[in-house]
Amino acid sequence: MISVITAVYDPEPGHLLEAYRSLASQELPDGWAWEWLVQEDGRTGVARDVLPPDERVVHGSGRKGGVAITRNLALSRARGELVKNLDQDDVLTPGVLARDVAAIGSGVQWTTSRALDLMPDGSLVEFDGDLAGGRLEPGVVLDHWRRNDFRLPVHPTTMCLRRDLAVLLGGWMAVPGSDDTGLLIAASVLTAGFFESAVGLHYRKWPGQGSASGSAHYETVEWNARMKLINERAEALQSMVDTRA
Repeated sequence: MISVITAVYDPEPGHLLEAYRSLASQELPDGWAWEWLVQEDGRTGVARDVLPPDERVVHGSGRKGGVAITRNLALSRARGELVKNLDQDDVLTPGVLARDVAAIGSGVQWTTSRALDLMPDGSLVEFDGDLAGGRLEPGVVLDHWRRNDFRLPVHPTTMCLRRDLAVLLGGWMAVPGSDDTGLLIAASVLTAGFFESAVGLHYRKWPGQGSASGSAHYETVEWNARMKLINERAEALQSMVDTRA
C-alpha cells in the first residue's frame, strides 16, 4: 500500500476536490492499493463535508499544531509501506503513484518527480533547474542545496519514501515551514533516491497558499533559523555515516 498524506487547514473546497480526483484516477501496479490520510489541523471537520464518501479516504484530526505536526499525526496512522505527500491544493498527474512504486522498487529509498507550477489562469509553468532524471546518490541533494542559496534541485512536495525511513528520521521536520525540505534532505543524506523526469505534480500557485511569495514563510529571521537547523541536522547525519564507514 502507498499512504498519501495531506494536511488540511481551511481548505478551498474546489482545490481539495481536485486533489481528490487526481488521486482517485491513479492506476497502480497489480497488488498495490492507496489510502488517503486527510489530517485536519484542528478539529473542524471541514474536509469531511467537502470530500465525497470513499472508504480509501481516512479522515483524522488533532489539536492545531501546524503543517509538520499534522502530517506526522497522519504518518502515525499510515498503513502503507510507502508514504507520499500531497498538499491540499495540488494535483497529481496520471501515473505518478505507479512511477513512485517502480522507482522505489528499483532499490532506492525515496523518489521525487518533476513538477509544474499551476497558475491561477490554469496555465502550467516549468520549474527552473530540473535535473535530467535518474538515481541520486547520498549527498547530491544536500550539496546542491548548500551551493544554491538553499534551493533544492528537486521539488520536496513531490516526495515519496519508505515509511520506515520517514519514521527513523522523525517524520516531517518540526519547523514552521520547510518541514518537507528537512525530511527530504535528511533522507537524501542517508540513502540514495530517484528523480523522475516525467511530470508528477501540478503545484498550485495562488494567493491563499501558505508559501506564497511575500508571505511569512519568507520572513528573514525565521527563514535563516530553519535553514540553519536543517543544515546542522544534515551535518550530524553525515558525521554519523562517516564514523560508521
